[in-house]
Amino acid sequence: MDSDSDETSDRPFFERIQNSEVRLWLLMRLNRWVLVGGILVVVFTGLVGGTRLGLDPFRALVANHGAMWWIFSNFIGAIITGVTLVVTLNQLVLSQELGAVGEQRDRMQASMDFRQDIEDTIDLDVSPPEPAAFMKMLVDRADTQAEDLRDVMEDERDEELKRKVNEYVDDLTENADEVSERLDDAQFGTFDVIWAIFRFNYSWKIFSARQIRNEHEDSFSGEADEKLDNMIEILKLFGPAREHFKTLYFQWELIKLSNALLYISIPVLIVIGLVLMYLGPGAVPGTFLGLDNLTWVAAAAYTIGLAPFVVLLSYILRIGTMAKRTLAIGPFILREAEREDDIDWSS
Repeated sequence: MDSDSDETSDRPFFERIQNSEVRLWLLMRLNRWVLVGGILVVVFTGLVGGTRLGLDPFRALVANHGAMWWIFSNFIGAIITGVTLVVTLNQLVLSQELGAVGEQRDRMQASMDFRQDIEDTIDLDVSPPEPAAFMKMLVDRADTQAEDLRDVMEDERDEELKRKVNEYVDDLTENADEVSERLDDAQFGTFDVIWAIFRFNYSWKIFSARQIRNEHEDSFSGEADEKLDNMIEILKLFGPAREHFKTLYFQWELIKLSNALLYISIPVLIVIGLVLMYLGPGAVPGTFLGLDNLTWVAAAAYTIGLAPFVVLLSYILRIGTMAKRTLAIGPFILREAEREDDIDWSS
């Protein structure tokens, strides 16, 4: 496999993000509440630090121009409108769960049919009910099938084909072992399950397997061709299973987001109300660390007022990044890959 392909196309999506690992960590892995806290600390620090720029004293702006009112009055409408919109969006998403008994039976039957298809493909009586265990089962079976393909290829005379299959199987088994290990202790509802299954780049593996078959179709024995077919079928089943659990996770996150906004909005509105009602030019006299106390209080209140927006931002950043990187299902790769149109398997 050529080096460009190996370094770009054949890597999990999160390893291909163009910027630094720090950006990836912030967008995907960092606890959302830690991210919220970090952003709010930066905002508060920036507001307080602005007093060092030699601008007009904040207390004078409050006294002469009613700055407190102009700054904080719009928060109330923005918070109420924003929370209403998010809750409405959440209800729209959850409306998919509502329906007549016939619709619910159809959904149930479709889920059972898909599970049965997987069990028939991998020759298993009953598949695990937990998402992490279910996806681990698929990854492990793909790993096993790839090793079976390698064993069958030992008797093939086409040395070039054997080398390509060995390289392909090495890559698949290495990736599968890593993902399987991550899924061992993963619990749905946390990001761990989604993070683990996204590490298995099944779409590229389907493409690579089909490419090998296309270039060496005449060299495959009947048994080897059957093993390759079985492995591709398992990879094809992995795709919709991953998309199903990704959708469930999106719904889970939107529910958490709605709850968080509802919980945080009331205290924020109380703080904004207190500022508008009681903070005037003569409030909280004195200084702290060389800064006017009114500046400290106003900066803290402004930072608290931004909290609902920052919570929304932190959740949408993760959901948006996941959705962008996994738009296509199956052997389609939407990003630009640094490779030739035809892969040079001989290098």
